[in-house]
Amino acid sequence: MTDNRIVKYIKDNYDTCLDSGLRVREYLLSSSVAFHGRCVQTLHIPKVFSKKDIQAFSRIVDDFYGIFDKIIDNYIKSPEYRRLFPFSRQLEELILADTGYDINIPIMRMDIFYDEDTGGYKFCEINTDGTSAMIEDLELRRAFSYNNLPREFLGEVSEFELFDTWVVSLMQLYRRFKNRKKDPKIAIVDFLDRAYLPEFEEFIKRFRKYGFCAKICDIRELDYKNGILYDKEGERIDIIYRRAVTVDIMNNLENCQAFLDAYKDNAVMVAGGLRTQVIHHKALFYILRDPQTKRILTNEENSLIEEHIPYTAKMCMADKDRIIKDKDSYIIKPSDSYASRGVFAGVDCTQEEWEKIIREYENEDYIVQQYCVPYKTENIYLAADKPEFKKYSNLTGLYVYNSVFAGVYSRLSDGGIISSQYNEKSVATFVKEE
Repeated sequence: MTDNRIVKYIKDNYDTCLDSGLRVREYLLSSSVAFHGRCVQTLHIPKVFSKKDIQAFSRIVDDFYGIFDKIIDNYIKSPEYRRLFPFSRQLEELILADTGYDINIPIMRMDIFYDEDTGGYKFCEINTDGTSAMIEDLELRRAFSYNNLPREFLGEVSEFELFDTWVVSLMQLYRRFKNRKKDPKIAIVDFLDRAYLPEFEEFIKRFRKYGFCAKICDIRELDYKNGILYDKEGERIDIIYRRAVTVDIMNNLENCQAFLDAYKDNAVMVAGGLRTQVIHHKALFYILRDPQTKRILTNEENSLIEEHIPYTAKMCMADKDRIIKDKDSYIIKPSDSYASRGVFAGVDCTQEEWEKIIREYENEDYIVQQYCVPYKTENIYLAADKPEFKKYSNLTGLYVYNSVFAGVYSRLSDGGIISSQYNEKSVATFVKEE
C-alpha cells in the first residue's frame, strides 16, 4: 500500500522532488534501458514488499509450478490430453522431444494481480519463452539513487539480484544435462533484429564473470554438423539460453533448422526447451478447468485454480453479445503472443469501440477472460508534462528459476491494461527487512 508519509513529503517538497524525478529520468535515458527509441518510464514511489509478501510469493510459485509441472508431464504422456492444446503436429513433435534434463520449466515469470492488503491474487499471464525485464529491474534500482525520498521512509531494505542467480541456476541445470561437456560454451539465442540486446549484454558480462565463454547469436545463423552446433564464426556451442519465443521459431522453421536438429539430438542443452510452450500458450487458462486437467490434479490444486485463475474461453466459442453488453467485465488477448500485443480491455473502451473490437476479433485466434480489477496504489510520474498523483493499477511479476522463486518485477498503469504499449510505468522493487 502507498505510504501516506511519502505522498505528503512529495506534496510538501514538490520542487525538489520534481528535480529529483527529472534526474531519475535523465539517468534512465542514458542507461541500457533506452533502446530502439524507447525507454522505461518510472514513478517516484518505489514498491516495497514485506517479508510476509515474499513468503506469499514463494508459496504461489511452489503451488502453481507444481500444477504446471503436472500438466506438462501429462501432455508428454497422454495423446488424448494433447488434443486439448491447439498445437500443430510440428510443434507437438518439438514439445515431445527429450530436453536431456529433468526440469520442465527452467525459467518463467508469473504475472499476477496481487492485493497487498488481503494477500489475494489473480493470474494475468505466464511468460516462459523470452522471460525478460531483468535489466529494467536492475536499472530502476540504480536510478533510485537519484530519487530524493528520505530513506527512513523505506526503512532497511534489500533487493533481488536476477543476473548472477540465473547464471548459477543455468549451470545447476547443466549439471543435470545428460550430454554435458567440460568447459561448456554458452550462447544467448534469439532473432536479433527483434531482441532486447542490452539485457543480453548484461547476461554475457555475468557469464564471463563466472569464467564462461559466452556470446549472443542469431538463431538463423547457426550451423549443425557431425553432432556439433556452431555459431557463424565456426565456434562450438554447448548451452543455449533460449530467448527466441516459440511462436517466432514456428513462423521461421526453415531458418531455424540447425537449432532444432541440435535440440532434438541433445547436442546442446537448451534452456528452456520447447515444452515450455504448454504453459506459455494462453490456451492453458481454459484447459486448466477442463475435466481432463481436473483428474490429474488434487482437490487442493483444483481449488487454487478456481480461486486464482480468471474465467477464460476461446473467443470463437464465447457469448459475444454478453461480452459486448458487460464490457467492463472482460478482456481479450491473442492466444499466442507476447509483449501484450493485440490485448484489449473493455474498461478502456466506449461501448461502441468495444463492440467494434469484439466483432473484428470474434473469429480470430483469441481468448476472452474475466477482467480482474487490479490492486491500486497512489503514485506520481514526475517526468510528465503536468505531474499529478493518480491511482495506478499494480502488476507483480514473479521470476522463477529452476522451479524456485527468484525475484519480483513491478509494473503499474493508470489504464485498464498494464503493458509498455498502454502507458505502463515500472518501479524499483525492494524488500523491507523487518
